[in-house]
Amino acid sequence: MKNFIFIFFVGLFPAQQTWNLQQCLDYASANHPLIKQATVTVTKNERLITGAKGMLLPSVEAGVNHSYSFGSSINQSSNQRETLNTQYDQFSARADWELVNWKNFLNISLSKLNKETSTYKLKQVQNEVKLNVIQMFFAYQNSRSWLDVLQTQISGIEDQIKRTEKEVEIGSRPKSDVYDIKANLGTLQEQWVSAKNQRDLSKINLFNALALRSDSLDFVINEENILSETEFKDPNFTQNLLEKNPAYQSVIAEINAQKKKKDIARSGYWPTLNGSYSWSSFYNKVLGKDDIAATNFSDQLAQNKNQSLNFGLSIPVFNKLQVKTNVEIAKLNIINSNYDKELVINTLTKSINSIKAQFLNAQEKYNLLDANFENQKLSFQKSEEKYKEGLMDAYTFFVVRNGWLQANYNLISSKNDLIQQTELLKVMESGF
Repeated sequence: MKNFIFIFFVGLFPAQQTWNLQQCLDYASANHPLIKQATVTVTKNERLITGAKGMLLPSVEAGVNHSYSFGSSINQSSNQRETLNTQYDQFSARADWELVNWKNFLNISLSKLNKETSTYKLKQVQNEVKLNVIQMFFAYQNSRSWLDVLQTQISGIEDQIKRTEKEVEIGSRPKSDVYDIKANLGTLQEQWVSAKNQRDLSKINLFNALALRSDSLDFVINEENILSETEFKDPNFTQNLLEKNPAYQSVIAEINAQKKKKDIARSGYWPTLNGSYSWSSFYNKVLGKDDIAATNFSDQLAQNKNQSLNFGLSIPVFNKLQVKTNVEIAKLNIINSNYDKELVINTLTKSINSIKAQFLNAQEKYNLLDANFENQKLSFQKSEEKYKEGLMDAYTFFVVRNGWLQANYNLISSKNDLIQQTELLKVMESGF
């Protein structure tokens, strides 16, 4: 009956959902606020392209004016001033068109470059979010592994205390062995509390990197394909990763945008050609009189209509040095953007070379630990046999046991580090 009740309650609460690294990266790429903001910026720049193209079209407006005049006014029939109360309705339409303005064409090119830049920045933000998720993911895995090691040590020592106490009772071990083991247990329990706090904090950091507020998830490592050392043999390894990195591509696009802004500033020296067309008409009516001779509404509109077509050429002669100043500022912005490029190259080169160095070191460390792991395992088994036979004291066996568990953790940690560097490199290689 007790088993049935236990199974019933377990059935009410589903198992905790687990995510692997790829699921974490997929979620962060689609839902992180920084990525959503960057996506909005791309959409906004797409709209700005439409707006820039719209400047090539004419602007058209229509107007209607309805007014009353009381007292002295012009009689539209006799063209004489009289004391009249009149109603006046005016209708107009106007179209203005910048036929030639090089700035409009340049703004279209600039808006396309801005859209390209924002697209690269979106990918850059995605990469930055992914890199942070990977680092937090493996920090959590390592802290959890260390907590598991300490928990295994504590459980083993508790069993060891029970066995040793029985051996003390039958006189095969001194009482001091129990004291030594309990003292070591207290030390491990303190370490366990610190490790538990570190694991909890690393999990909180991982949730923050994912922009998740729920803590109902746990995270597991799947077997990942680890790169081989030959991946780094290419002499152009760093340069190839650098050139296709979105941060580098973004700064190149920004330099091109600054060059286009210089052209836009220089367009202030160039003339512009404008055209306009207007149409207007009006209806006038004397109030308070039955003027049979007055022209009706439709006839007045036909008689009073007026059309005009104008063309104008505007040539800048002197603009208070504003265009010259804007051109010089644009040139300085280009220089500044090139410095930004150098900074980006320095930062990316450092990141890529660091990943490469850490990968090679992690691979070497893992290979050494893996090769020596079986020897450490056999050494521990022999020590355990000696302890059970009374040929080794409790403290010495405690040290050997801790060394064996530490070796297990070191192997897990080095493999995690190797996988982490592989995943970081995949992000750097993904390019655009």
